Amino acid sequence: MISKNQQKYIRQLEQKKYRKREGLFVAEGIKVVGDLLTRYTPEAVFATEQWFAPKGIIPQIITDEELQRISFQQHPQQVLALFPIPSQVTTNPQTMLSDQTLALALDGVQDPGNLGTIIRIADWFGISTLICSEDTADAWNPKVVQATMGSLARVNIIYTSLPSLLDHLPDTYPVYGTFLDGKNIYTEQLTPNGLIIMGNEGNGISEEVRQRINRRLLIPDFHQGDTADSLNVAIATAITCSEFRRRIVRE
Repeated sequence: MISKNQQKYIRQLEQKKYRKREGLFVAEGIKVVGDLLTRYTPEAVFATEQWFAPKGIIPQIITDEELQRISFQQHPQQVLALFPIPSQVTTNPQTMLSDQTLALALDGVQDPGNLGTIIRIADWFGISTLICSEDTADAWNPKVVQATMGSLARVNIIYTSLPSLLDHLPDTYPVYGTFLDGKNIYTEQLTPNGLIIMGNEGNGISEEVRQRINRRLLIPDFHQGDTADSLNVAIATAITCSEFRRRIVRE
């Protein structure tokens, strides 16, 4: 049985101020919780009798009705867990972004669904570092966590000032961004390493960051006549990452 105080405590973690105060985030469902258990030690696990607990995990058994009351999902699936939010470690940009890897950065992405999907995209394309501007949505929001489908277990999330980070990189370090006046991504030379920056849903990449990008790319449209004004940022991220990885396979 779960107490009313426990219910209230868990529900409060939907808000960023309580997540920050408690240092915890909520994950739900067999897939998401299962993946996160491979990386993080949970603070608490609440599960119905149907959930198969991994070795070493002892959940608090609750009923389906109790799970429904604490869940942020319309149709909760057997388990809800509280995990510690990873400590934000200040890292030297030159070690964070090595000459051998491809990393992704988000400049002011606001929609939790977009952020969660982008984390999942990064995981799919083997990008283990996602750098977020300080005004990007909170990666530990329950909506973001669920949208990642467990990819938070494999992608490191770092919040920092993007202009400051870019100012500390060597001038020759490849910093990519997508723009309407950029060069065609399908014909432009791409490097196997570097930083890909994706911008806000409505405004794109901010002016401060835009000035520090040294390689401007365009995802061209192929429609004859009228077409959509822009691509969803998560879709644009997937196209961009796919083209970078395709070049590596082809070469």
